[in-house]
Amino acid sequence: MNFTKVTQYMDSLVSEIGIPSVDMIVYRDHRELYRHMAGHKDVEKKIALRGDETYNLYSATKVITTCAVMQLVEQGKINLDDPVAAYIPAFAQMNVKDGDGVRPARRVMTIRHLMSMQSGLNYDGDTPVIRKLLEEKKNMVSTRELVEAKAKDPLEFEPGTNFLYSLSHDVLAVVVETVSGMKFSEYLTKHIFDPLGMSTIGFALREKDWDRQCAQYVYNGETKAFDPMPAHDLSYRYTPLYESGGAGLISDVKDYITFADAIACGGVSKDGKRIISPEMIQLWRANQLGPESRKSFDAWNRRGYSYALGVRTRVDNSIGGRGSVGEFGWDGAACAYTAIDPHTHLSIFFAMHVRNFGYCYDTIHPALRDLVYGALEE
Repeated sequence: MNFTKVTQYMDSLVSEIGIPSVDMIVYRDHRELYRHMAGHKDVEKKIALRGDETYNLYSATKVITTCAVMQLVEQGKINLDDPVAAYIPAFAQMNVKDGDGVRPARRVMTIRHLMSMQSGLNYDGDTPVIRKLLEEKKNMVSTRELVEAKAKDPLEFEPGTNFLYSLSHDVLAVVVETVSGMKFSEYLTKHIFDPLGMSTIGFALREKDWDRQCAQYVYNGETKAFDPMPAHDLSYRYTPLYESGGAGLISDVKDYITFADAIACGGVSKDGKRIISPEMIQLWRANQLGPESRKSFDAWNRRGYSYALGVRTRVDNSIGGRGSVGEFGWDGAACAYTAIDPHTHLSIFFAMHVRNFGYCYDTIHPALRDLVYGALEE
């Protein structure tokens, strides 16, 4: 193994492109193979990374949320083809957009549709129905209340007929609450975080951890600069009570790789704690998109991938660079990235804290994946 090229590339992201900071860790079979960081936790204050920084995971949260759902599928408490309305009655009578109007939906939205982003929901959390709810309750709205309000908005298309990135996984958080009888954060803590020894991750930082939060930036396409933005600004935390299953978690690199490593190793942690079975992992990463949905997903430029149950999944390793068929994971709005490869028991977690930076998804993430696989062959 030789990770020299990985290190050189990561350093160049800071020195040549100007990215404030990068941090990546690679595990195989519960063993750390590589860790490198570069740049500053806070550029303006000239504070260098020290390795224990926390980051807004944004959509990298989705991998953990869908793991929770698959745990409940394994226990027979959720069926992927159950109607969503069986768990959240507000979804019993949905409408769908039809030209300039709306009409009753003809197809039933299922859990599988939520998992695979084929529900017909969108990512608009600022609709008149939701604004009215937030105003009436003075912004103290729970995840369930906001999701039930979202059910009143018309769908973009009939469930199961297309792919559209959406608030589907926030709805799944409420499904988990319904089935488990627990608050979503409590379920994750009891069934994923505590068994794996993940002590930092959560929907809000403990007061003692505030100083660990990495400064957050937003890329300015006009000036090509990385402008500061509030480090605690989570765009998808709609209220202080809201626990977004799609984008709400905050974590350090150590905790996230602990989770990814367990999944890469058949669902078992280094100390033998099983959180999910290999059979469920296989189902979780199985392609869910038909031809029409796949066309929409392909617009995301994840070459060689399709979309499974809440994660991208590698379906073709003849295009898009190195890696195994079946490698899966996702990324986040501030450029976090995870890759989980059950075939080789390899897991990767990469952290940045920059919003609005498409170059990261199109270029940096695949380059890092290719360099890591290349390093393992040298």
